Amino acid sequence: MRSSPFLALLFSLSLATSVALAEDVVGLEQAFPGISFSLPVAIAPLPGSKDVVFVVEKGDPAPAPEAEKSADGKKKKASAYFGGKVQMVTGLSTGKFRKQQVLQISPKDGKFEAGGECGFLGFAVHPRVAEAKQVFVYYSLKIENKLHQRVSRYTVSSLDPFTIDADSEQPLITQLDPASNHNGGDLHFGRDGYLYISCGDGGAGGDAFDNAGYINKGFFAAVFRIDVDKKAGNPAPNPHPAVVTDAKGEAYYSVPADNPFIGATAHRGRPLESKTIRTETWATGLRNPWRFSFDPKTGTCFAGDVGQNLFEEIDILVPGGDYGWHDVEGLHVFNQKDASGKKAPPALAAPSAFKAPIHEYDRKLGNSVTGGVVYHGDRVPAIDGAYVFADFGSGRIFALRENAGKWESQHVATEHTIAGFGYDVSNDDVLVATLSGQVKRIVRK
Repeated sequence: MRSSPFLALLFSLSLATSVALAEDVVGLEQAFPGISFSLPVAIAPLPGSKDVVFVVEKGDPAPAPEAEKSADGKKKKASAYFGGKVQMVTGLSTGKFRKQQVLQISPKDGKFEAGGECGFLGFAVHPRVAEAKQVFVYYSLKIENKLHQRVSRYTVSSLDPFTIDADSEQPLITQLDPASNHNGGDLHFGRDGYLYISCGDGGAGGDAFDNAGYINKGFFAAVFRIDVDKKAGNPAPNPHPAVVTDAKGEAYYSVPADNPFIGATAHRGRPLESKTIRTETWATGLRNPWRFSFDPKTGTCFAGDVGQNLFEEIDILVPGGDYGWHDVEGLHVFNQKDASGKKAPPALAAPSAFKAPIHEYDRKLGNSVTGGVVYHGDRVPAIDGAYVFADFGSGRIFALRENAGKWESQHVATEHTIAGFGYDVSNDDVLVATLSGQVKRIVRK
């Protein structure tokens, strides 16, 4: 079977592995039998519902020639391929599943971009959607042929049936992007009601644009935290070309007053001017945080951070945490001149102010981590209480648990091209989105 060119580019990594797979201890099955998706990358809930989830479709940049015509021989419309979409799946509580498209990205000031690691990457519904009637998206676009990453707000015009007004887009952040990879792109509301946004280091390799060690350059290499409701007492963001403003020059969001870098005077030993800081920054020093999540029971924030050439890592993110990229990769010193460790194995990083990952793994196990979720259901005891994540390249699914202060990982199943995790809100099953076009659930074996 001919492979998709963009699939090979998605993480700029090979899909091969030479390590024998352990016996799977849990199984996977179709989550929604009879329903498929186009390049699903994320799964999001509808707050307050036990019957609905949303599936984000990345967007296909170039259909294969043999796929350009429908069964009746007619050429398919471009919209069948181009432009990421949100599909709403209903019937979770009854098992009578139905898929309905509720949004397709179509920017008015540019062209949606889905090549490589770009596309429709994140989606979150306002936690008080019945009152606020808003959803938020993260996607890639080209404006005057220059690549940007964007966070936007859309209006929900109807709750029943759930309808998003496709013409209501209001961009909040539009960041010029120097390369097409390392875009992060995840969106989640925390328990505090604030919106958290993950962004990569700008792309290329080895932090080529020197973004990761700074909190005053732009929206890169960090998880950002913003107040989309502009609550009283929360200040406006500092000016920046990426921050979209209205006719009065005001941003469409504010910054939580307790964000950790407000008032900072230095970062990584360098002095800072307060007016230049991206005060939206919540946790920094990340290479490409591809999928983060909040434990629904404890609120702990877990993230999978994609490594360079040697190590993948899982982090627990905390306010003000600096996770060390590009000084470190996982638990090890990062050597830009020898990023593949060919001359010498990288040394363990010395104790420092950097927050160490809770877990790392090397190329014997995989080559591109997909961050996951913590399981608290009662249907799959083998992963109870574990943080469940995957490696996109090797196909391994892992269960990570803390035991006597040490985090230990177990390979529990295998499924290739996993790009995102979520929950079946009707029973707390773990769902996985695969670029093969399927959403599957982890089940008891």
